[in-house]
Amino acid sequence: MQKIRKAVVPAAGLGTRVLPATKAMPKEMLPIVDKPAIQYIVEEAVAAGIEEILIITGRGKGIMEDHFDRAPELEAGLAKPGKEKMLEDVRSIAGLADIFFLRQKETKGLGHAILKARPFTQDEPFVVLYGDDVIMGEDPVAAQLCRAYAQYRKACVGIKEVSPADIVKYSSMKLDHLSGNLYNITDMIEKPAPGQEFSLFSILGRCLLTPEIYGILEKTQPGAGGEIQLTDAMAVLARTGGMTGVDFTGKRYDMGNKLGVMEAQVETALKHPEIGPAFRAYLKELSKTL
Repeated sequence: MQKIRKAVVPAAGLGTRVLPATKAMPKEMLPIVDKPAIQYIVEEAVAAGIEEILIITGRGKGIMEDHFDRAPELEAGLAKPGKEKMLEDVRSIAGLADIFFLRQKETKGLGHAILKARPFTQDEPFVVLYGDDVIMGEDPVAAQLCRAYAQYRKACVGIKEVSPADIVKYSSMKLDHLSGNLYNITDMIEKPAPGQEFSLFSILGRCLLTPEIYGILEKTQPGAGGEIQLTDAMAVLARTGGMTGVDFTGKRYDMGNKLGVMEAQVETALKHPEIGPAFRAYLKELSKTL
């Protein structure tokens, strides 16, 4: 079986839902306790066995490249007794994987961003990890998709059920149950109007695509929001050969949403080995005053 070696992280969005924090800082760099969101996403890919990662950026997002680069001055300052752990943490970031960056010069949608990745992935299947979706869990969602691909040899999407009120904000899957948490997807629609939805299952932040997607994307016309929607291209793939839906395990945080950012901060802080107990005690005391 062909190993899934490559991943693409679309991270060119403007982050308008979390302004003004993202006026000068990419939403992908918003911290979750002591690591930026984008690092959690890269670490998920690495934990799934991914070796090469392409991060698609936009103007004003060069800070992400700096984060995954070496920092000689900082490292020199940490090369002192008592700071070994901090030095190791800083150095390890640059060695997570072979990470490449490509700028999407025009914001024409997620489908357009993925099409830009063609020279990088070439004829290999690849994982897509959305840049504003951090998913925490013991079993990386990227790995769950790779296992589903190994079983069914079809493109896969990570799916979860959302509320009837939220389905109009996402995509809706037409599907049949296969076994366990796996489904066969035969159609989908992006941002369905009320009454157009197939089900309450939606794609949330993770896909595993095959090279066939590129030929479809080249012919895909702008859809919802006037952008080239990846969902529209995947719908063609689903109708012609089917896709596998994985009702994944893990907690998703929408880092393009203010509430999602705060949920990620609080829940991660509670589990953090350094500050978890103290933060839990702080919340208990705070609750007495509310």
